[in-house]
Amino acid sequence: MENRQGYLHAGIDPKQSTLIGNLIVLGSDEGCAVRIDDIRVDARAARIENKGAHFYLRDLRSKVGVLVNGKPILEAILQEGDIIQIAEHEFLFSYQEILETTGVGLRSKNEFWNAQLQTLGNIAQTQFPVLILGPSGTGKEIIADALHKHSNRDQRAFVSVNCSALSETLIESELFGHIRGSFTGAISDRKGAFEAARGGTLFLDEIGDLPYGLQAKLLRALENNEIRPVGADYMVKTDLRVVAATHQNLHQKIQSGEFRADLYFRLNVVTVTPPSLANRMEDFEDLLMTFAKQLKVRFSIPAILRLKKHGWPGNIRELKNTVSRASALFPRTRIEETHIEKILDHGAMALCAGMAAPVDNVSAGHLPVIKEIEKQMIMKRLAANHGNQKRTAVDLGMPKSTLHDRLKFYNIDARRYLPNSF
Repeated sequence: MENRQGYLHAGIDPKQSTLIGNLIVLGSDEGCAVRIDDIRVDARAARIENKGAHFYLRDLRSKVGVLVNGKPILEAILQEGDIIQIAEHEFLFSYQEILETTGVGLRSKNEFWNAQLQTLGNIAQTQFPVLILGPSGTGKEIIADALHKHSNRDQRAFVSVNCSALSETLIESELFGHIRGSFTGAISDRKGAFEAARGGTLFLDEIGDLPYGLQAKLLRALENNEIRPVGADYMVKTDLRVVAATHQNLHQKIQSGEFRADLYFRLNVVTVTPPSLANRMEDFEDLLMTFAKQLKVRFSIPAILRLKKHGWPGNIRELKNTVSRASALFPRTRIEETHIEKILDHGAMALCAGMAAPVDNVSAGHLPVIKEIEKQMIMKRLAANHGNQKRTAVDLGMPKSTLHDRLKFYNIDARRYLPNSF
């Protein structure tokens, strides 16, 4: 097999790469190819060796140990995107010298979701509205924030408004501002989110809950780039980029007369659809370790395996809450399998059991960019697996039932990928 070049990146969002070559050593000694300036780290803590087909990482009997994706190792074969940790220092292994500049620092081990994430950098550089669809708790605000930070508006404000948290009167003032005396309690002029986000990004969370009467005003504001503060007889020019998000099926809300079709099409220029945690379990341990590190919680391997059997209807938010609960209930204690039942939210499973799964907010005849990527990724994996749907579902990080639904949605005939088919 032809030798491949491997690189080690300092940090999770690196700006520089270290070529591994045949062998590099990581440690605190000045002679190490990757020097870790930390008295806790051994002079020679670990090494990475290129053996042609693979790169091997070995712990050189270090005091602090070496982790790969949160797991302690003595020796491991490195895979694309693996995170190596020595003490508090993290490194990313990659076959690319500099990770794609089109990304926004967000990555996934789920092939399909990672492909979506790597398009966000290009999306961020445009001025188009972005609509983020998907279940609650999947990190929609994180995506919106990443789009802002990698746009040409990153030096100005990122303003977030939750459209479901305020009454119709208050949300109009929250968005457009008001003048003194325009309603009871308006004792002074107030700028709204549109003006606060001038030059930056306005994130409208739970846009599906925006009162119907306000939807026409929002549409006019987006189309004319101007707003009218509550109680004012003048218009104010605006300059911002709008990112909206909802867990609701907007097509159904349009059909029931609860959401304006013209506003939907104004917002739905580019769509991003983060998957549920259950459909990206390849990332589970990385996410768990991220929260555990933040909250100073340790989990045993049996405890982690038990957590992975949970359904996670509340997605990433539920996972973070679970780690927070572990931190509160069992401080300075390693979480064992016997602790898990006490930190899981079993009520979330019951609450979500009767809820219908969200339906895609697109039609098969008009696919947004992200959906087209998903379609092409499915076709690519079907071809690689010669039509084997089970292997394809595993590669894509989704249940076979979800793949079956996607095949129907995109009108893909898996039989044409079978051997000897024509």
